[in-house]
Amino acid sequence: MITLQNVNKFFGEKHVLQDINATFQPGICNLIIGASGGGKSVMVKCMVGLEEPTSGSILFGEQDFHRLEYEGKKELRKEIGMLFQGTALFDSLTVEQNVEFPLLMFGNMSKAERKERVAYCLNRVNLNHAYGKFPSEISGGMKKRVGIARAIALKIKYLFCDEPNSGLDPLTSRVIDQLLYEITKEYNITTIINSHDMKTVLDIGEHIVFVHQGQKWWEGSKEDMEDAKISNAELRAFIEASM
Repeated sequence: MITLQNVNKFFGEKHVLQDINATFQPGICNLIIGASGGGKSVMVKCMVGLEEPTSGSILFGEQDFHRLEYEGKKELRKEIGMLFQGTALFDSLTVEQNVEFPLLMFGNMSKAERKERVAYCLNRVNLNHAYGKFPSEISGGMKKRVGIARAIALKIKYLFCDEPNSGLDPLTSRVIDQLLYEITKEYNITTIINSHDMKTVLDIGEHIVFVHQGQKWWEGSKEDMEDAKISNAELRAFIEASM
């Protein structure tokens, strides 16, 4: 479980995140939604350590991530996987080498163990035919699947996804959504997806946090969202515009 307690983030005098309190549970797909520029990307960056919150706490279980010493943060990062919007694959490495990269950086496996783990992860995302291909030789949807395989290589507890369907056609987007949902359930991962795709929210969203102008305006289940938008004009406007 990840808990945000009174998280604030300033860039100069700009108050980007304002007293954010939210909870993200394991074994479900947690969605952060909101308009561009509303603060949801900064919120995720604070959670994974790419940005330092100005104040407040971000708890992974009982550990306050930003108050850990270097070694503590390093150990916790081994439990965090990240699927970037642009996949962030290494162009000079093959699919197999991209998935193996975190095992080389953070793991202590033998070469044979690494090969076995890479094979498992690529098979799990149905890419056991693409080992020797380079990112430039595969489609956008395949790149996303390589990114997922790399993210789960270290047997993670937490998975962060930044706009996982960006640049994908509707059919491929649904494939990626279903894969993220299945992996979340199989491994009991705390999955947090930053998205403005309402189809993703309606298909796999189980717990939803709506961020508007740097504030958390609503938090609840997909089922509750239909009722909430009646009284929450900002949430209603976002949903209608997204649909």
